Amino acid sequence: MKKGFILLLSLVLFCGRAAADEGMWLLPLLQQLNIKDVQAKGLKLSAEDIYSINNNSLKDAIIIFGNGCTGEIVSDQGLILTNHHCGYGAIQQHSSVENDYLKYGFWAMSKAEEIPTPGLRATFIRKIADVSDQIIPQLTDAMTEQERQEKVTELSKAIEARLREENPGMTVMVKDFFGGNQYLSFVNEVYNDVRMVGAPPSSIGKYGGDTDNWMWPRQTGDFAVFRVYSDADGRAAEYSPENIPYPAPAHLKVSLKGVQPGDFTMIMGFPGSTERYMTTYELDQLTEQDNPNRIFIRGERQKVLWEDMSNSDAVRIKYASKYASSSNYWKNSIGMNRGLARLKVRDQKLAIENQFRAWVAADASRAQYAQALPLIEKAVAGRRVPYNQVQYMSEALLRGIELLSVSASTQSVLDMMKDNDGKVPEIPTRMANITESFYKDYSEPTDRRAAKVMFRIFAENIDPENQPSFYREIVQGRFNGDYNAFTDWLFDNSVWSSTEKLEAFYNHPSEEVLTNDPAYVVRESIMDIYRQRVSEYLAFSDDFARGHRLWIAGLMEMQQDKVFYPDANFTIRLTYGQVFPYKAADAVQYDYYTTLTGVMEKEDPTNPMEFTVPEKLKELYAARDYGRYGKDGELVVNFISNNDITGGNSGSPVMDGNGYLIGLAFDGNWEAMSGDIAFETNLQRCINVDIRYVLFIIDKFAGAKHLVDEMTIVE
Repeated sequence: MKKGFILLLSLVLFCGRAAADEGMWLLPLLQQLNIKDVQAKGLKLSAEDIYSINNNSLKDAIIIFGNGCTGEIVSDQGLILTNHHCGYGAIQQHSSVENDYLKYGFWAMSKAEEIPTPGLRATFIRKIADVSDQIIPQLTDAMTEQERQEKVTELSKAIEARLREENPGMTVMVKDFFGGNQYLSFVNEVYNDVRMVGAPPSSIGKYGGDTDNWMWPRQTGDFAVFRVYSDADGRAAEYSPENIPYPAPAHLKVSLKGVQPGDFTMIMGFPGSTERYMTTYELDQLTEQDNPNRIFIRGERQKVLWEDMSNSDAVRIKYASKYASSSNYWKNSIGMNRGLARLKVRDQKLAIENQFRAWVAADASRAQYAQALPLIEKAVAGRRVPYNQVQYMSEALLRGIELLSVSASTQSVLDMMKDNDGKVPEIPTRMANITESFYKDYSEPTDRRAAKVMFRIFAENIDPENQPSFYREIVQGRFNGDYNAFTDWLFDNSVWSSTEKLEAFYNHPSEEVLTNDPAYVVRESIMDIYRQRVSEYLAFSDDFARGHRLWIAGLMEMQQDKVFYPDANFTIRLTYGQVFPYKAADAVQYDYYTTLTGVMEKEDPTNPMEFTVPEKLKELYAARDYGRYGKDGELVVNFISNNDITGGNSGSPVMDGNGYLIGLAFDGNWEAMSGDIAFETNLQRCINVDIRYVLFIIDKFAGAKHLVDEMTIVE
């Protein structure tokens, strides 16, 4: 990287203005980059109020919830609000047929009733710093991409080690931005004692199910309540009955004012991944191969899961979280391909690429950028076929058949046996761990039915020469091409297909039995091919990384009048915009909010998995008993804004110009599903649950007013 470009990068980052509705902005850059623009749109706070390393600020109330969502602290006792779908795994974890919190909801009426949730954590961002000047000057254009990455890794580890020493008890990471053209360090504090406080029934928190997912208008109360606990000094600690509610130094105040068209909105959270700098080569692979594969494979498996979930409460509880996770990205892929085609995103990107080529050719000093697009083209072309096979093996077999995924534990059991004279020590503990982590949420008949479909569609879509070796036994051997018979044999004879078989094996362990277990043999057969294809795919990583880095660097140099923001990478960002309706299509105009009336209108007794309305909610609606949360006989449920969000922003606080909480972000809209790749100014909308509906459900529906009383309410 040339020093001249580093200077140019700084100028581009710290000068200019940006549209209010596009951009995922890094908090430390707000003062230099765009605070004046944000304030002109309606922000009444300073950059220091939002992000400060010396004083409490808004960022201290924003957390990573779990591993992939956002949450916010809304009281000085560590109370957390996030989305219902973010807490779904925890709700499901604590549910049973006897205590069906997914169906009926859960509310702790005292702190003593709050449920510890092992594995759930809350991560606070304590410090962020630009460390580009400690890394980039030590990189040269003469380095190969592997040498460059090794140097970046070495320098990053040194920075992380120093920061860990300076910040005892904290976790530290260095992340790259703009394709490796900028580096920031993050000092985080992770709290591992997070307890479930409240969740509405799925008929509220997941109202509309897959049918309404990614759609507007929406009437979903997508929220859940948790609490983070700390040691007596307020520091992170593992779960203990002696822990106390986290004495939060900063929490969000809650506004009951509501929203109107044009109102300023600000969202802080952790957007997971965008690819706004994607080229046409990558786009073609995504739309022609990757998304269609995902749509087809997951769609076929989900049909099996849905049928079994509809017929059994036990299976519904076991597979609720798994199904939701699978179907969310499945429908996203459908909408993304639709949006990319409808909005002609490829044409837009091709125009930019042609402009880039002309710009590079116009000046010999830009020669280093000439290889950017050819390198990306070469890499994508080379990795496309092996990635197709990797995706099919992953989606259909390794993840699509749960028996194969749990059989991966074979090697760890073998290692235990080798270290203990052929025995498996502490069988009860081992059994308890496996039962809790896997078999608690496993239905063998459901997995068996899904496996029959997955084995078949893999064979029908991957050429025989690229299929794992066990397929020859199915086609040419004793099964005579009968995938159902093969699947039944596999499940009937594997020790991994039930806890009873596994316990029997542990009572009489045998290395021969384990290494010849059919599930283990099939999985190893898959992994032999899988490793080869991954190796072929990764062989093009250096070309792609170099091309991508030069592509972004060249774009920023070419468009010096534009303010660039880095792609989302699950680091804390701020977006700002306004409450706005939108025109979805010719003669289709959508309002900016929905109400409880819409919930009642969508009720569908023939679709109880998605459009059931609880009787208590009907009673409150009939009486218009909304308390201080409604106005003029109306209760707002959801509203939309033009904030720039993506996955990871789920649960993010939507705030007004004072930084008061007015809603929780939980979805995007169908017409702009291309947004991760190209932001669509006129169509892109963020769907939010109105905070007044959240409080109404907590107070009037659940009778948990003590939680509302704990918050700081601004009338």
